[in-house]
Amino acid sequence: MTEIKEHMSIVGKDGVPVGTVDHVEGDRIKLTKKDNPPGHEGHHHYIDKKLVGSIEGDVIKLTVNGDAAPRTEKSGEGV
Repeated sequence: MTEIKEHMSIVGKDGVPVGTVDHVEGDRIKLTKKDNPPGHEGHHHYIDKKLVGSIEGDVIKLTVNGDAAPRTEKSGEGV
């Protein structure tokens, strides 16, 4: 997944925005903090790269709907 770059948009297969790439760490995409839901400000969330379906330009399209995209916190536990 060398095509994944900083500041790319991530959307679900339904087109719902999920977040913006901060950078890639191992097998996970680190999201920018500005995309965190209320109550989760101040730390990063991650999405597993296995959920990437395609990359079109600067948009990463997932294999799951945006509202179903599992985001994990730094500890690796579910949100």
